[in-house]
Amino acid sequence: MKLDIYQIDAFTSEPFHGNPAAVVPLDAWLPDETMLAIAAENNLAETAFFVKEADGYGLRWFTPTVEIDLCGHATVGSAYVLYNELGFDGPEIKFRSKSGELRVARDGERFVLNFPSRPPVECEVPAGLVEALGREPKKVLKSRDYLAVYETEDDILALEPDFRAIAALDVHAVIVTAPGERSDFVSRFFAPAVGVDEDPVTGSAHCTLTPYWAERLGNNSLFARQLSKRGGEVYCELTGDRVHLGGDAVLYMKGEIYVDAGQSDAAAGG
Repeated sequence: MKLDIYQIDAFTSEPFHGNPAAVVPLDAWLPDETMLAIAAENNLAETAFFVKEADGYGLRWFTPTVEIDLCGHATVGSAYVLYNELGFDGPEIKFRSKSGELRVARDGERFVLNFPSRPPVECEVPAGLVEALGREPKKVLKSRDYLAVYETEDDILALEPDFRAIAALDVHAVIVTAPGERSDFVSRFFAPAVGVDEDPVTGSAHCTLTPYWAERLGNNSLFARQLSKRGGEVYCELTGDRVHLGGDAVLYMKGEIYVDAGQSDAAAGG
């Protein structure tokens, strides 16, 4: 079986920055084990697969170890492939996903995601979190992930987390954030429990960051930077129970992969 594959750097306008995602268009869904085996072979934070449906596209995302419920950068990558490589010319793309309907529109060269808002709620500091991060946050909130809030951008840059300790916490991931020096806010994202120690730029995290900072700063339109080694930029807007997340993208690579569905089942099991 021959499949097309693309690698897109998302939330950046420059190659080798932002967050790389693999994108594999399909005519029909492959077995879950096969898609997971492809994602493990790619060894990127996420590999996206999409299938044409009657009114849009089905979209799924896999890390090297698990399927996840929401991914921003691989959705940007999928939209890039549809618009720039496969000839899609509609005003917006409708994706059906585990997080409901997601829409992506173009604003010039930028892709704008319409994602669910996931406002965090302040909580007690969970056991082990401070030790895992190595520095005590000002406060901790929780949505799908823990959100640890610090005072300065330098605090975020200085963190050297214990990824094994973070993986032992009772959440998908940990987001850390602070006011930005050249942006409204900055963040980093740690998800070792799902095979990604530190994600370069994380769209789903901004579903939680956007409502938090919109309320704190009294502004629904925000510019964010993620302070990973690769770095990335997200243009955020809170609109009711949705967030709009804008990001650029560049094509790094395209090619073909060859899959024997029977063999890949065994490969996924190790």
